[in-house]
Amino acid sequence: MPNKGRESDGQAWELFDSGLLPWPDCTPLQQESIVRHFAPKVKYLALRMKARLPRNIELAELISAGTLGLMEAFGKFRPQMGIKFDTYAENRIRGAMLDELRKLDWFPRSLRRRVRILDEAIHRLEHQSGTSPGEEALAQETGLDIKEVREGLEALHNQFCLSLELMQESLSPIECAGGEEPFALAAAQELIDRVAELIEQLTPREKLVLSLYYTDELNMRETAEVMGITEGRVSQLHSQALLRLRKEFAMRHGEPHAL
Repeated sequence: MPNKGRESDGQAWELFDSGLLPWPDCTPLQQESIVRHFAPKVKYLALRMKARLPRNIELAELISAGTLGLMEAFGKFRPQMGIKFDTYAENRIRGAMLDELRKLDWFPRSLRRRVRILDEAIHRLEHQSGTSPGEEALAQETGLDIKEVREGLEALHNQFCLSLELMQESLSPIECAGGEEPFALAAAQELIDRVAELIEQLTPREKLVLSLYYTDELNMRETAEVMGITEGRVSQLHSQALLRLRKEFAMRHGEPHAL
């Protein structure tokens, strides 16, 4: 395919996205145009992921990893995959960020110790009462104050959610589009179905909190305003919902892959 003139450069990303213009056939000017078009996706995905991670994880670390994932995607994208580059790149970018998180010691030592104490207390109290303990019960059991309990539970839940994302990423059908792993698509869908089934067992208010927080990406304060309740109540609903999900997932399918 001839690659001449600035007009073709302006359309390069559309041709590349649809698979009509292979990366090796692009001129340097076209490659630069394509990179500029897709580069903002890295920051967008990094901001979304950062919102669910501890404060000590730097946005720049996610963007750096995601950028490497994007650059790798340009060279590895094949039109015969049957998908657009935009879809393929998003999976590559997210995968690179998740790989970076796996390498990082992303819990400070003090927080890691608190998470371990809370995790043990949760299992102990659940065994005793048969129900998921609330923040006050965990504070009494561990000797931590409510703020420390909330911070620890948030870290524990972030770890759980990120573990699910890592599991889903490892089963991504994008990676097997060429037919290398014929069962990956079914496995990925099975994971999604398992989590969806567990979510359906939550109360309407718990489901609403998770939807506003994770799907609509509102923070705790914004979620509280939408629901007309206090931020503390949102935190409590969020905690008990994820505790129930974590408990049920572990009982039925085993713990998600530990970070």
